[in-house]
Amino acid sequence: MKILHLDKNHPLLIKQLTDAGYKNEEDYTSSKSDIEQIISEYDGIVIRSRFKCDATFINAATNLKFIARVGAGLESIDVPYAESKGITLISAPEGNRNAVGEHTLGMLLSLFNKLNKADLEVRKGLWHREVNRGIELDGKTVGIIGYGNMGKAFSKKIKGFDCKVICYDIKEQIGDENATQVSLKTFQKEVDVVSLHIPWTPLTNSMVNSYFINQFSKTFWLLNTARGKIVVTSDLILALKTGKILGAGLDVLEFEKSSFESLFSNEIPASLSDLLSMDNVILSPHIAGWTLESKEKLAQVIADKIVRKFQQIKT
Repeated sequence: MKILHLDKNHPLLIKQLTDAGYKNEEDYTSSKSDIEQIISEYDGIVIRSRFKCDATFINAATNLKFIARVGAGLESIDVPYAESKGITLISAPEGNRNAVGEHTLGMLLSLFNKLNKADLEVRKGLWHREVNRGIELDGKTVGIIGYGNMGKAFSKKIKGFDCKVICYDIKEQIGDENATQVSLKTFQKEVDVVSLHIPWTPLTNSMVNSYFINQFSKTFWLLNTARGKIVVTSDLILALKTGKILGAGLDVLEFEKSSFESLFSNEIPASLSDLLSMDNVILSPHIAGWTLESKEKLAQVIADKIVRKFQQIKT
C-alpha cells in the first residue's frame, strides 16, 4: 500500500509503517487542489487538519482505502460521503485523552484558585489576598457532557477529590465507577461544574446557548476542551456578565479556523475582546491534547490501527 502523509507527525509513525511494509511519501506544502491531482495514486492518507477531505477531494481519490486523522475527531472529513465510498476512517482519541484530562483539571483548579489573576497581580507588585480567596473542589458536583475517551479520562483525574461526578451522554449505560450517568434534567439540576467532551456535529453545533445555560438550576463553572463551535460565545459572555456562569476555561473557541492552526483572519471579534477582558476566564490555543507524550501516543495509535486493519494488504 502507498500512503501519503499530509501533516508532520511524530517520526515513529512513518518508521513503523515502513517497517511493516508500507510505502510512505510526504507532502506538507502543496495546495489541496494540487494534492487532488495526484491523490488517485495512493491507497491511504495521514492528515491532521490541514484541509477538509470533502466530496471533491474524495472523488479524486479513486483508490483510497483509508483516511487516518492524527487526532481525536473526524470533523475535517466528510464522514458520510467517505463511508459511502467504502473508505475506512481512522482517528486516535486514545492517544491524547490523558493530556486532555490533565489540561481540563488544570483549568478547573486554576479558575477555582484564581491563579492566573493572582499571578498577573503579583507580577505588577500587587499583593491582594482576600480578593483572591479561592474555593475548593471538595463537595462540589462535577458534570461531564460526553462520556467517551476524553470524558472518562477527566473523570479518572478528579476521582481523587472528594467531589461527586456525574455524566450525561446520548448513549445509554456508559457510566462507570468514576461517574454516574444521569438524565439531562438531573444533570442540569445538580451540577456546579460543566465540562464538555463531545464532538462537533450538527447535533452539538451551538448547543451551549442562552436557552441551554438557563436550564441549569444553579450557577456553574464551564470548561470546554472539546470544540469551539459547541458554545455560542455571545451567549456565554452574557451568562458570565450576569453571573449565571461563574467562570470559564476555554481551550477552544468559536472563531477557530478549521485547521485549528489560527484564530481569525482580520479584526478580533467583539465577543472575543470581551472574553480577553474577563479575569474569570482562562484561554488556551487548542492545546489540551497537545503534549510531548500525546504526540508520540497519537502516532503510535494511528500506526497500530493501520497495520491491524490492513496487515494483509501491503502492495
